[in-house]
Amino acid sequence: MSTQIDKIRREYKARSLDESDLLSDPIQLFIQWFDEAGKSVVLDVNAMTLATVDGEGHPSTRIVLLKGVENGKFIFFTNYESKKGKDIALNKHVSCCFFWPELERQIRIDGICEKVDRAASEAYFRSRPYESQIGAWVSAQSQHIQSRNVLEDKFQNLIDKYPSVESIPFPDFWGGYMINPNLIEFWQGRSSRLHDRFQYTLDDNGNWVHHRVSP
Repeated sequence: MSTQIDKIRREYKARSLDESDLLSDPIQLFIQWFDEAGKSVVLDVNAMTLATVDGEGHPSTRIVLLKGVENGKFIFFTNYESKKGKDIALNKHVSCCFFWPELERQIRIDGICEKVDRAASEAYFRSRPYESQIGAWVSAQSQHIQSRNVLEDKFQNLIDKYPSVESIPFPDFWGGYMINPNLIEFWQGRSSRLHDRFQYTLDDNGNWVHHRVSP
């Protein structure tokens, strides 16, 4: 290989994370970090790696976009018939991760994933641009196709069929999920690989408690 992978490294020196920087509610700390990332040079700040597990215990990961944090739950939207949708139907335990290298920060969230109600899914669907609504109908997500022409032909056919945004029906195979977290971990890169990590978990009474963990 032209690039020596084992030689790629850099020191993390931007900032630190101390217990005095924490909040009692990790959701509020997430929002604080997210806002800081949004005001920085981070691109696609709401992109998160989502890990699911199928019925045979095989994991899969992909990038999805966070679209909201409501009542302490993390919301994203997708095709329910996709690989991730089928995995979640079999195993509701998921994990997601935000990595913002520009800030040398990472947040990991583990939790239980469930569908949002249909009204909320449709409300978000209607807020999307016309082409994105058409695109949801075009893509039988995760299924094999012969060529890109299949997508482009179907896209044009649906534009002809639904010439205005008002004419597009809401697909019953598409909608939102919400992740109800039971673990949230905040990671701040530090020099010499002695990173700062704090992990929030729920106690028996449903209250968040945090601990520093070794990097």
